[in-house]
Formats: sequence, structure tokens, C-alpha cells
Amino acid sequence: MRITLLSLLALTDAGFAEETKKVNKATSIPEVIITATRSESEATKVPAAVKTLGKKQMEERLVRTFPEALRETPGIAIQKTSNGQGSPFIRGFTGFRNLMLIDGIRFNNSTFREGPNQYWNTIDQYALERVEVLPSQGGTLYGSDAIGGTVNAFTRDSGFLREAEGGFFTHGQADYRWSSAERSNIGHAEASIGQGQRWGLHVGATLSQFSDMRTPQGIQRHTGYDQWAFDVRLDVALDDNWQLTAVHQQSRQNDVWRTHTTTSGVSFAGTTIGTDQLRLFDQERSLSYLRLAGKDLNSIIDAASLTISLQTAGEDQFRITGPGARRWNDVDVTTLGVDLQFESSSPLGHLVYGIDYYHDWLETDGANNFAGAVADDSNYDLLGIFLQDAIDLGERVHFVLGGRFTHVRADAGKFRNPVTLAQSSYSDEWQNFSASARFIIDLDERDRWQLFGGVSQSFRAPNMSDLTRDDLSATGIIEVPSTALNPETYLTYEVGLKAQTESVTASFAYFFTQIEDMIVRRATGVPGQVSKANGGDGYMQGVEFSARWQIDPHWSVFGHIAWVEGEADQFVGLTLQTQREPLGKIAPLVGHAGVRWQTKDSRFWTELVALTYGEAGRMNTADRADTSRIPPNGTPSFLLLTLRGGCKIAENLIVTASLDNLLNQTYRYHGSGSNEPGFGATLGMTVKF
Repeated sequence: MRITLLSLLALTDAGFAEETKKVNKATSIPEVIITATRSESEATKVPAAVKTLGKKQMEERLVRTFPEALRETPGIAIQKTSNGQGSPFIRGFTGFRNLMLIDGIRFNNSTFREGPNQYWNTIDQYALERVEVLPSQGGTLYGSDAIGGTVNAFTRDSGFLREAEGGFFTHGQADYRWSSAERSNIGHAEASIGQGQRWGLHVGATLSQFSDMRTPQGIQRHTGYDQWAFDVRLDVALDDNWQLTAVHQQSRQNDVWRTHTTTSGVSFAGTTIGTDQLRLFDQERSLSYLRLAGKDLNSIIDAASLTISLQTAGEDQFRITGPGARRWNDVDVTTLGVDLQFESSSPLGHLVYGIDYYHDWLETDGANNFAGAVADDSNYDLLGIFLQDAIDLGERVHFVLGGRFTHVRADAGKFRNPVTLAQSSYSDEWQNFSASARFIIDLDERDRWQLFGGVSQSFRAPNMSDLTRDDLSATGIIEVPSTALNPETYLTYEVGLKAQTESVTASFAYFFTQIEDMIVRRATGVPGQVSKANGGDGYMQGVEFSARWQIDPHWSVFGHIAWVEGEADQFVGLTLQTQREPLGKIAPLVGHAGVRWQTKDSRFWTELVALTYGEAGRMNTADRADTSRIPPNGTPSFLLLTLRGGCKIAENLIVTASLDNLLNQTYRYHGSGSNEPGFGATLGMTVKF
């Protein structure tokens, strides 16, 4: 039996007093984590403060979407361009500078945009078992885009390995969530069937309906939308060592308005209202993969896995401008992925090594007769080779050393040349080598205190959005193609301290990220038009602290605080000169605190939680120009109070409720395009069978 790192690190938040007792009773069982080293590793040997989010936490918090599920996670801030489009900020970075994985498979594709984007909102949170967030140092093992953090979401399975050997089983669950201020209804159902230790089939489906939100200012028009999702997973134990997994998941959003660009927008602290009559998105995504994995192989190779995946992503945008012009574009991406990974013992430690490859096919269409928002008839390739060695120097000093070589190729088939306005094509390729050296030192014999840190390189290759985008990028600004780009590179230094005693779990970390050749926008000389160029050298730094104190079996207190700030060179006017400015849309100081009470058997529980965002007043030129999302003097601070609790009425019936935004504050997250709900109630019910 193993307890995942979720059982350890989730103690830094509410809802896990029962897990504290389990860990204390079973200290001889090694905690493990999956993502930080691409293999199972004892948590006390992982040189990072990995953040986790489990199924139980998401159920107790009655989360509405996957990005919103992350909002109480230490070191993460949320932005919502619209009610149906959300994106996290991790260590100050967002959009394509964070890497999203699903079961270890890249979710990022070559059309992801700079700044906050909507793609993470298409992930169904009800299909997830747990989420792990690895800050900063994922570039060595996972490649391009892993700058601020790497987020790995693990999908739910049938649990056949937890069932008695040979025994036939069936079980399932139905969930319902209703919210008054969000004016939403979400229904989810899942079922599993199989034979213990041999095979298991899991099927789930989610239907979501969101009406226009109720804010303290009244109903906010065109913030509602519909969404559906389903997932299927089959696991088969071929023998004692090998397992075959087949997964398919799919979701779709319909009529998600980009409200702030339209006349339906609402002014907030001086923001302007858009001029479009209508601007909406339909989005659909799918992921199918087949994985063969073996462990305890008792040969030169201890473990091995081969994953073949196929993903699709479709984005349809329809816009009616103020004068009545109708504009549309669609982007369809198909991604083939292959990941081959091995684990072996080395003379010094434990090796993880392998190769991964992802190929994008792009088909786009739009009003300019050549392409949609990015180049049509295009291809994009990422090929990586990685190696990492976990080395133990005695029982109390542990090192993790790794490196990755990446080859990138972009072939843009058809796009509009911004100078000649004629059809153009383009090809280029780049190489990168990134390395990482991390350490963790046990400061006492009981592994209660650990000092960790290290140096990690990462990079981001120019993608099709950088190279060929031809679409709106901010308030009244059009971004046009720019092909003379090179990869961004980053170097992160970090030091921190982790602690776990019988009653306290805590972590502290300071990081400093050096930025070179960041791809930034610059004016082209045409009014209202920008393109991309390498010009942004700079830095990002921050501090993160989280803690939880289990006072007694009934009471616990918890909280975290995160601060980031950064600057980079930006182009001045129409020149090639640069000046140092704050990085765009950086999250302000974020604090989170709460107190929880529960019965010994966890049948009843309640907690009062406070979440606060400080004033976001440090802005660059681009932030000030984004007048429909960012107020002239920055985004005001706010304090959210939530009272929630639950009751296990029967073995198969759980009821959860919360009172949200108790102070009925009018607020929005920094850089967001719509206000958030006012005071309201949220109710949830889970029936297990």
C-alpha cells in the first residue's frame, strides 16, 4: 500500500484531519509523488514544495470549473477573461508559460496564446482524481512552456486495484451542484465495473448550465453558457507487472461570450465598455490515449511505459463589430503524442530517462481568405530526450540532476503577410538544452524538517500563436504575424524549507527567475496594430508560505500567502529601443486563511475561509491600454469570506453547502473581463451506489 503525496501535502489546507491520523499511524509507509520526478519518489526526497488538490477538496469546495478549483492553492492566482474562460497565474506566469498535463500528456498545443486564455476551462474537474502543481522546475522533464509551473491532472479510474482479487465489483456516484449567485446547475454521474486486480471500466458524464451571474450591481448580461463532458477509462492488468490503460475524454462549451469587448460589458472602477455587438466562442476538445506500463521488472530496466495519444481542439469565434460587420474564424488542432519512458538503477541513484514527441496539425479558416486566427495548413513538432538521476548521499542528503535536449520545428502553411497583405508561408527550427540541479537535506533524523533548493533552466519555443497570430490581442489592438523569433530562456534559483511534525505541516520558498529573450509585443507603425519580437530581458521573484496546524482531533487552522513581482524590457513606441517595465498582469499579494471544525468520524464538518487579493497597481504600458479589463488606477483589493460545511447523512448520501461572498463585495480578479458573483448560496449533493 502507498499513500500519495496528496495525503501529505494536502494537509496544508482544510479537510484532511482524518488523513493526519492515518499518516501518524503509518509512518513506516513512504509517501510518494508522481509528477516531480516522473516516477514514484518518497516525498521527503522531493526537492520542491509541490502543491496538491484532491477529489475530496474539490467536492467540499463545490468548485464550478477547473481553473476556479485552483484558486485556494498556495502560490496560484486566478484570472477570468470571461465567466467561461479562466487561467491560473503560477509564480507570476500564465497562459503558454505554464504547462498543463493530463495523466502526464501535454495539454498545451502550438496555438496557446500569451497571457490568460480559456483552454484550461475545457477540462472537466469532475473527471479528475487529483491535481499536482510542480512550480518552476518542470522544464527538464516536460520541455517547452514549463516556466511558472507544471500542472498534472490525474483522471479517475475504476479503482480495480483496490478491490479484492478476482472479485466482481460495481459502484458509482451521482453529484449535483446548484448556486444562486452564479445561477448555475451542474449534474455529474459516474459508474465503474470490473474484476478486482484484473480489470476495471470507469465511465463519467457532466452537464453544466450557467445563466447570467448575479452581482451586487445586478444581473450581468451574457455571462451564461452551456458545457458538457464525458470520459471513459479502461484498465487491464495483463499480469503482475504490466498494465494496459485506454482513455477517451471529450468536452464542449457553447456560446461563451467575451463580454468585456461588447456593449454588454459592465464598467468596474473606471474600465471602459466594449463596442462589439457580439463576440462569442464555441470550444471542443478531446483526448484519447493508450498506455502500456510495467513496473518491478527485475532487469536492467526497473519500469517502463509507452503512451500514444491523440488530441483534438476546436475553437470557433464569431464577432459582430459596433458598425455591424460580421467576422469569424475557426482553429482546429490535432495533436499526436508519443512518450516512451524508462526507469533504472544507476551506480549513484535512480535514473528516469526517455523520449517524447508531439506533432500538431493546424487547419484554420477566417475572414481574411488565407487563414483564421493562426496560419492555416500548418505543422508544429516538439521532440525531446530527457535524463534525470536521483542521488542519495547517505540517508539525509538527496540530489536530483537532470537534462533535456529539445528540437522544435514550425511549418506555417498559409497566413496573411502584414506588410504586403498577400499569402505567405514560413518554416524554422530551434534546439534547446535545459538542465536542473536540485537538493534536499533532512535536518533531523525523523525527516520532520527539510531544506531544499536548486537551480533549474527552462525555455519556451515560439509557437504558432507567436509566429502567425492575426486577431485581437487586447482592447482595440490587433496582433499580426511576426516570424523572426527565437526561444525564450529562463533560469530559476530557489531555496525553501519544509516541515511536518505531529501537528504542523508547513512550507516556505523564495524563488528568483532570470528572463532572457522574452517574446513581447511591439507597435508596427500601423495604428492599433502590434507584432511580436524578442526584447524582454528581466526577472520574476516571489515568496510563498503555507501552513496548517492540527490543534486537536476537532479543530485546525490553515493558510497561505504568496507575493510575486517582476520586470522585463518592453519596446518604446515605434522604435527598437526598450525600457524596463513591470511584467504584465502580475497577480497582487494573495492571502488565504481558515479555521475548520469536524467530528472525530468526519461525519460533520464546517469551516470559515478568507481569501484576499491586494491592490494590483503595478502596471506596464500594455496593461494601461487594456482599458476594458484593467481600471486606470489598477484593480482594487478585495476580501472574500466563505462559510461552508457538510454532513454525511448516510453511508451513501453526503450533503454540502456554502455561503459565498458573505460581505457581498463587488470585485473582479486582476486582468479579468467580468465581475464575480455577489452574496449567494451553493448547495451540493453526492449519492454513492
